Order: sequence, then structure tokens, then C-alpha cells
Amino acid sequence: MIGLVVSDMAASLAFYRRLGLDIPADADAAPHVEAPLPGGLRIAWDTEEVIRSFDPGWTRPTGGERIGLAFVCASPAEVDAVYASLTEAGYEGHLKPWDAEWGQRYAVVLDPDGCGVSLFANAS
Repeated sequence: MIGLVVSDMAASLAFYRRLGLDIPADADAAPHVEAPLPGGLRIAWDTEEVIRSFDPGWTRPTGGERIGLAFVCASPAEVDAVYASLTEAGYEGHLKPWDAEWGQRYAVVLDPDGCGVSLFANAS
């Protein structure tokens, strides 16, 4: 399982729903949420309060990347479309779509907690 610690559950889940994750609509107020990923992997979100409930000294990380997630898109055009959809919805674009030297169309958007989420597709 991939676990994310979030400051605002509803905001985080709204972002990841836009990336196609199947997250129940009634999960926004829950302190812990899980969703299935392909191949049996799961992704989970916990509020900062949940983490502090068993680790009172926990503090939010500062600076740098806390985690890197990447979502494959069907085509270079879809990378552009997903990036545009997210940024038009108010999410912060970190790196606008570009043709990377390693043969992919690539972009990065920040989730509500500032984690970079990559969007990519093979360039051909």
C-alpha cells in the first residue's frame, strides 16, 4: 500500500478522483481512506490528526518532495489535456507539459499538500 498523509482529506480526494482513482464519494469526511489500484496495490490517505493520534511528535515534513506519484496517460495529447484540466480546476502546475529527452511527454502538477504528481505518456 502507498500511504499519503494529508492536511485536508476532501481536497486531496477531489484531486486524486480527477486522476481517475475510484474513491467513494462519502469518504471526504473520513480520517482514513483506501482505494484499490491495478495489480492488487492500494493507496491510502490519513489525516494529520490520525498520524498524531499514535505518533504525537509527528510534524509535517518541510521542503523537498515527500513522495512522488506518476500517472500514465494514453497519449501525449492526454498529458496536455489532464494537465490543463487540473490547472484550470485550480491545482498548481509545477512543470508544464514538455517532450522529455527520454521519449515521453511529461508534466507535473502539485496535489493539495504540495506533492508532485507526474503525468506521462510515450511520445510516439
